[in-house]
Amino acid sequence: MKNSLNIFLFSLALVSSQVFAAGKATVFVSFSKGFVSLYQMDDMSKIADIEVGEGARGMGISDDGKTLAVAIKSAGELLLIDTDTRKITKRIAVGKNPEFVRVFNDKAFVAYEPSNQTPAPGADASQHKKKAKDDDDATPARVSVVELKTGKKSADIEAGMETEGIEFSADGQLLLVTNESDENVSVHDIATGKLVKKIDTKKFGLRPRGIKRSPDGNIFAVTLELSDKLLIINKSLEVQDVISTGNVPYGVTFNGAGNEIYVALAKAKAVQVFDARTYAVKRQINVAERCWHFTLNHDESKLIAACGRSNNLVVADTQTGKILQDVAAPGTPWGIITYPRSTGSLDFKK
Repeated sequence: MKNSLNIFLFSLALVSSQVFAAGKATVFVSFSKGFVSLYQMDDMSKIADIEVGEGARGMGISDDGKTLAVAIKSAGELLLIDTDTRKITKRIAVGKNPEFVRVFNDKAFVAYEPSNQTPAPGADASQHKKKAKDDDDATPARVSVVELKTGKKSADIEAGMETEGIEFSADGQLLLVTNESDENVSVHDIATGKLVKKIDTKKFGLRPRGIKRSPDGNIFAVTLELSDKLLIINKSLEVQDVISTGNVPYGVTFNGAGNEIYVALAKAKAVQVFDARTYAVKRQINVAERCWHFTLNHDESKLIAACGRSNNLVVADTQTGKILQDVAAPGTPWGIITYPRSTGSLDFKK
């Protein structure tokens, strides 16, 4: 009887360890309180928690799904995690306040900002500025490039003041970053790290944050957080359109077909869906408090939002907006991605 029980438990553990390897969709959520949680996409049941350290923020995952990269703000590190064993395999020092992460061609691009001058909406501006001064507020942000296969930093690209979002040109040669304190989008040659262009955004609105390229590569969408605007930049890197949004736009993405733009409204507790041709609002999906980031599932029938101020994950039907699940998630959820990779504010479908 004891042997039978042991065999059963071993088999159960083996099945559990193979869930991810078998290609079943998994949701990864980073929590500012110091951990990453894994959920089954189909029912949002929790698989595991991985302790990573205070200030877990941006995430990215390798093409094969075997390596998860997580920015840890308090430690100034990028962690590489083996998704099969759920163990940390590498700790790479990148710099002060790493936040946004994008994985592209087996490289992790990590924005870190020695300066942190701009307060979050509703924060005490005077206290924030004092802290920024103490943190060396004259130092521009940088984007570290980390090779996922070796776990080594291969480049450091100087960006602007307080880099927040990262995107790539369709040909993979250019890096575009949003610099909220400089009020611009800077464009860099990935191979050399050299600055190619600065796109001034302040005459259109304040505090550029999220940025996403359309699947066809023809336009980039940029959220202007403090002006309730969405900026459209064409592939010639010129501002093409300015669109009004709801209150405090943050994370942004196109759907896989490229005919819709999803914009998370941090204070409006919603995600707005725009027609990517006419820029008219098609519908609104109500979520919860301060949902900075979100993802679609692989067939784009569901939206899952990480809501940091209400400590929950909201799953909604992308077409009807109906709330399908409301999952308690204490610990200040911040970032959210899936594997197989799906379109979202932090990632894109492969």
